[in-house]
This record gives sequence, structure tokens and C-alpha cells, in this order.
Amino acid sequence: MLLALQDVTFEFGARTIVQDASWHIVPGDRVGLIGMNGTGKSTLLRIINGEYSISGGSINKAKNLSLGFFNQDLLSFESDDSILEVGMTAFEEAVKVEKELERLVAEMEHNESEALLNDYSDKLHLFETLDGYNMRNKAAAVLEGLGFSTAALERPYSTFSGGWRMRVLLARLILQQPDVLMLDEPTNHLDLPSIEWLERYLQNYGGAVIIVSHDRYFLDKMVNKVVELYQQELHHYAGNYSDYEVEKDMRRELQQRAYENQQDYIRQQEKFIERFKAKASKAAQAQSVMKRLDKLDRIEQVDSGPSKIRINFSVDKQPGKILLTLSDVSKSFGDIKVLENTGAEINRGDKIALIGANGKGKSTLLRIIAGTEPITGNRIPGHNVISSFYAQHQLESLNLDDEILEELKSSGGGRTEMELRSLLGCFLFNGDDVFKKIRILSGGEKARVALAKTIISQANFMLLDEPTNHLDMLSVQMLIDALDKYEGSFVLVSHDRYFVSQTANKIWEIVDGEIKEFKGTYAEWEEHKRRQALREAQANQQAAAEKKAAAAAAEAQKKNTPAPAPVKGAGAIDKDAQKELQKQQKQFSQIESQLSSLNGRKQKLEAEMGEPATYSDQGKFKQCEQEYAQVGKELERVNQQYEKVFDAIMELEAKLGKA
Repeated sequence: MLLALQDVTFEFGARTIVQDASWHIVPGDRVGLIGMNGTGKSTLLRIINGEYSISGGSINKAKNLSLGFFNQDLLSFESDDSILEVGMTAFEEAVKVEKELERLVAEMEHNESEALLNDYSDKLHLFETLDGYNMRNKAAAVLEGLGFSTAALERPYSTFSGGWRMRVLLARLILQQPDVLMLDEPTNHLDLPSIEWLERYLQNYGGAVIIVSHDRYFLDKMVNKVVELYQQELHHYAGNYSDYEVEKDMRRELQQRAYENQQDYIRQQEKFIERFKAKASKAAQAQSVMKRLDKLDRIEQVDSGPSKIRINFSVDKQPGKILLTLSDVSKSFGDIKVLENTGAEINRGDKIALIGANGKGKSTLLRIIAGTEPITGNRIPGHNVISSFYAQHQLESLNLDDEILEELKSSGGGRTEMELRSLLGCFLFNGDDVFKKIRILSGGEKARVALAKTIISQANFMLLDEPTNHLDMLSVQMLIDALDKYEGSFVLVSHDRYFVSQTANKIWEIVDGEIKEFKGTYAEWEEHKRRQALREAQANQQAAAEKKAAAAAAEAQKKNTPAPAPVKGAGAIDKDAQKELQKQQKQFSQIESQLSSLNGRKQKLEAEMGEPATYSDQGKFKQCEQEYAQVGKELERVNQQYEKVFDAIMELEAKLGKA
């Protein structure tokens, strides 16, 4: 057990965040902490981090437990050091020893005493023990995984924008390798390749990970448990986000059924009381039934949750078949070429997702499509195209002295106040929030107002740059539903893969200055990329085998000896090696089956240990802990066997490939 919250209560002013909440975190946990915006998810992480004092219950931590907390407040950090040096501060002790070694080397230039040499030798051994020789390579690997080029590693931290600074601070936290890593919206600052790298890294992370995220695709791939903060309580679910949705629906259905059954029982008992309370022969029995009803543990009716408000777009005019044509387009910023002699066409009904790594020119291309970015080449707009552009810079067009509702009325296309208030509710402005002045809103709130304005513009062609930033999952789903019914066309830039997968029918990428189009959904594009990578790998393997066979033939010709007969472009097959490979593959399959069974048992035990009924029963909890430890040891043993067999298979496949 790393961490245990037991019956924790915390109030923030007059507002209760959690009431009698319990949560046990064990090694290997990958937990998605979810809930509506404003329920207190980030506050709960701060409670765990020790930033707030609880008013009830207890928080127990394992001895010497290390916590790491990634959040927006980290941006207050300032430094003129290079980002590589900032990343290396994760190895605090090793950096300190390295500086001490530098001091000793300088001192030994004019003092060669034995004591100084011994001190230097001790420090050198300590530096090696702390793996100091590898800390620079480790820091560089993580920073490059998060999207930094090798050249950028020596640039001062202070020269980077806020989003890139957050990546540096995320890298530093990852390199510290705390026992419990808490990540508050980590994907907000990452592009797709960096998100995929982070997923691969965290899947092999040794400690426990708690993630607050509105990126359900990320949660589906990352977590094995979900904890929902709802109505001041923590509700625990096994599995990923999709599993949570299924199980929550089942729980709600069972609760509703139990509630209805209990209500039927209560009505029957109340009828009995009403009928017989005045009769002397039955009065005592009626009184007994009344007492029984008073003591009854009432089941609550299922809360229907937030109302499902529909966002509806209205299109004022129907455009022509072709909305925009780009041809021979080039765009550079100094020596940096973004686009070079490329073109594309946007047709009516196109719903295009422009994806790829940061710095490839996605936002630049969006501005070119909008006609706000000068280019070399041709930009030919279509007939009757009414466009609306949502991007972060559109926030500047908001009237700071307007109230939110006023701002929407000014471009509301004749919508009623009720319709506008319903729309604002989708974007998390409820009740009197709609009367707030734009001036006092945060950056995220202004972004939501600007997006709401884009939606009611009656445009038949929309350009959306990261529209899901600052939205919770419910609002993202509402936006997806609206875009699905939207009769116009759009081009969007987004790093939210679930959002892209649910909205786009075409995928655009910028590759080597060219716009590459894929006609299909995001899932189809991913499968296409996977097959393409597989074909390339096979082609490379075949080319290498043919090259080796040709070299062997040439060598044999030189010696006037016959070359070994090639088989399918490769060398002759080693039958013993092939037989051994089949044996190892069979064993590998059996081990995989064992691992699946053990992981299933482990998840079941984790779910049991997370149930209040288990940890309130000391005997049962101790038994679960012992069984969990045994399963952990068995998993470790089988994993070692798995790696050994896997390595053997790789060696045999390499041997057969070279034969």
C-alpha cells in the first residue's frame, strides 16, 4: 500500500469537496480521476500532495513515499539555464556530487594531498552509484520524447513559451520517478507524437500514476482504474474509461430498479397503515409497520445528471461544391519552409482534421485557408462560402466591457435569450455566470465564449483551432454531437484523438512541406499508417536479406565456391533453429495466457481492496493483501520468464533472417 485516504472530509470555505471519502492506492495503479469541471479533482490532488489540511478522516502514506505533482502552478518556475540543465535538476543528488567533483578537480591542480585524492575517489564512486554518467542522456531522451529537437536542448528555458515550458517541467517530474505520479491535464500541452510517447513511457512506469484528463482516448489507453468524484463522494471502478461508462450505466440501472422496488414496497406499507391505523384490532400492527418504515434505509433515486442540452448549428446559405482551392502554395518563415509548391481542395461536406506534430505548420495552414496569412501561390475561394474562424487569437475580438450573454446576443443570429443561455450552459456558464463581464474571465473562459460565438455564427464553413481545450468531457461530447449534425463543412486542428475520431471524414497531414490527404476516418488512417509501417519494415528486411545474399554470392564467386541457395530472397533456413523457434513460440503463448490470468486476478484483488467493505474488515483486508503480494511475486516470476523467452525468440528470428 502506497497511500490510503480513510473517511476523508475537506471543505473549501463553505463548500464541501469530499465527505467521508476513502481511496487506497497500490503499486501499479494507473488511475483516472474524473468528474465534472469544478467538482474538485485538482483540489483532491492537492490534498494528497499535503497542500491542504483535511477536516476529518486520515491520510496514511508509506514510509519515505515520494510524490510528484504536475499542474499549471509549475509555470511560476523561472530559469535562464538550458532546458537540458533544468531537466537534469531531477537528479538533485547526482548534480550536487558532479559540482563537488568539479570543485575538487580545480583544487587538485594546486593541491595533490592524499586526503583530497581520497575525497575525490569517494565522490567519484558515489557519482557512479547515482548513475550520474547517464543522467544527461536520460534527460535528453525524455525531452526529445516530449517533442524537443536535439538542437533545442541547449536553449535557455526562459526563451520558450508557456506550453513548451510545461513540457520541460513534465520531463523533470518524470525523471524524478516519484512513487506516486499525479498528472493534472498532462496532454493539454502535447502534440500527438508526444502524447503517444508519454503513453508508452507511463505504461512501463514503476510507480503508481493518477491522471486528471478530459482526453478519454488517453484515459482508455492509460488507466486500469477510474475514480469518479461525484456529489462529494469517490466512486471506484475497475478498468479504463470505456469500462467505467459501461459499469456506471449498469450500477445506475440496478440502483434505479432497487429504488423503484423499494418505492413499491413503501407504497404498499403506507396503504396498509392508512387502512388499518384507526382499527383497534390492527392499530398495533400498523404502528409496527410505521416504525419499520422509519428505520428503513432509503435507496436514493438515480440522479439523471446534467441535462443533455443539444447544440444546434444553423447554416444561412448553401455554398457551391468547391469551398476552397489551394494550388502551388509556398510559405516560409525566414529559412524555415512550412509549405512548398503544394495544393489541396476543400469540398462541400468535408470534415477535415489537420493533425501532426507541433511546429509542422498546422495553425499556419488554417490561417492560409482563412485568408489571413500571406502566401506565394493561389488561394481560390468558392461560391457563397461564409466562414467562421475559432482560434486562441480570436479572444482579442471579444468586447471586454460586455457581459457574456450580451457578447453572444451581438452575433446571435436572432436566437432567443433562453437559447443563448442553453448554449452557454454547454460551455460551462450556468446561472448568473452569463452576466459576468468578459474582462474578468480567465483565458480558458474567454476561449469558451469565443467558441460559443463561432457556433452561432450561421457560417457554412468553420475553421476550428483546438476547440476542445478548456472543455470537460460532457461539453466535448455535446460539441461532437453538434458537429455530427452540422450541415456545413469544417477544418479542425486538435490533439484530442477521440474528438478527431468522432468528427472527421478526412485526415490532412503536412509532410515535407506537402499537404497529404487521407480520405477516411481517424481509425482508418491509424490502420493505414500501421500497415504502411509494417510494409516498410518487411521491405527493409527483404532488401537487407537480398543484399546479404548478393554479398555472399559475390564472395563465393571470388573464391570459386558455390554460394548457398537463397530461399525467398533470404539465406537457407536452419531447420534446428526453426524447430527451436516453434517450441519457444508455443511456450511464449502459454506464458501470455498465464500473465493474462494473473493480471485478471490482480485486478480483481485491487477492486476488492478498493471496496470500503474490505478495508473496514481487518481480517479480510489482510487476507487480500497477502494474496495480492503472492500474485505480485508470481507476476514478477512469470514476467522474467516472459522476457527470457521473448529474447530467445528475437535471437532465433534474427538468426533465421540472417541464414
